[in-house]
Amino acid sequence: MIKAIAAQDATRSLLDRCIARGERWIFSAGFNVASGMRDASRIDAEVADIARLANAGARVSVLSHQGRYKDGSAQHLGDVATYLSGRLGKEVIYVPENTTESAVDHSHALAPGGVALFGNTRHHPGEESNDPALAAQFARLGDAVAVGGFSKAHREHASNTGLLKCLPGWAAHSLLVELERLSPWSGTDPSVPSLAVLGGVKPEKTLVGLRSLSRTYDVVVPAGAVLNHVLRAQGYEVGESELGEEPERCTKATREILGSAAARIHVPDRVIIARRSGYSFTDPREIRITEGVPSGFAIVDLFLESWLQDLMRGFAGIGCRAVIAGTPSLYLQGFGHAATQLLDWASAPGVKAILLGGDTVSELPFPGPTSTGGGSALCYLGEADLPVLRALRENAATPWTET
Repeated sequence: MIKAIAAQDATRSLLDRCIARGERWIFSAGFNVASGMRDASRIDAEVADIARLANAGARVSVLSHQGRYKDGSAQHLGDVATYLSGRLGKEVIYVPENTTESAVDHSHALAPGGVALFGNTRHHPGEESNDPALAAQFARLGDAVAVGGFSKAHREHASNTGLLKCLPGWAAHSLLVELERLSPWSGTDPSVPSLAVLGGVKPEKTLVGLRSLSRTYDVVVPAGAVLNHVLRAQGYEVGESELGEEPERCTKATREILGSAAARIHVPDRVIIARRSGYSFTDPREIRITEGVPSGFAIVDLFLESWLQDLMRGFAGIGCRAVIAGTPSLYLQGFGHAATQLLDWASAPGVKAILLGGDTVSELPFPGPTSTGGGSALCYLGEADLPVLRALRENAATPWTET
């Protein structure tokens, strides 16, 4: 049962829509899975919504993204269609295009109950800039849109908020389930202590996560690129440590955030560095952060300060909530000191913890709750709203018009 959350009140839920046989629907998905399908949880989360449409006799055109246009990492989605066919128990047609007349013809030719996965939306430069002309091209694939894709719900893209300017829209159940899952960790809760770990490399971990959680949580433990920006902001040399995209913007924002943070920010005295060689690391060694990271070396792990370890034990004893958003160290490369310590603590009976983000969930062994929507989850935890939710509220009065 989805709780009455203010940001959702005016959205239309797909579960409340009576689906008529033959209706043409676009399903806006978030199948941003790595090549090789090592972790398909983002697909699995949306299967039930697609099945509900198809089982009711709708003709379903699925739109999804993978990779980025600007770095050439966007790939074709044929393997996703194959996987989705297995999960749905029926053939999912793969159509590599999504804006051509041929693509539109394929959407009309679907039989009732038929499902087609169309080409990667990020093969177009206008997807991430929310180009209205591109959204209008996507909109020709259906008469209404079911909006899933929680992992991109914090982004205004042509295939989600853009489509909602063109077609009537309903929130997929998978989207609302994610919001319900996250509700215990959203906002400020003075009744229990709280701790957030922010790792990984994406700018949103700093620009959204550090900014919001440093206002609403008691303790924030920066790791990964977030830690490196914190250290840079404090004047330390970080060598070849990962800074992710938009490094100068993130470091500048970090200086501002540290000046106004309500949370206690953990800055380690000791870290493990290793010599960077492409994607590999050699010659690991421990240093004090005051020494600075030498050229050619990168921070790969960190040691938790004694005050933090004492605080964590106390929090676990009285009960607390915790968020781990991003891998705390280079766990898959064999540097698991901080990650193991934090995961062991997060698994303790007194800690109510959740892991956020597709990479975090796939990389770290954790038996508790997870959410694959890293950036979306951070945005929702901080703002209790998302661009897609706002777009759905604005769209709520849009009538159905068949084409």
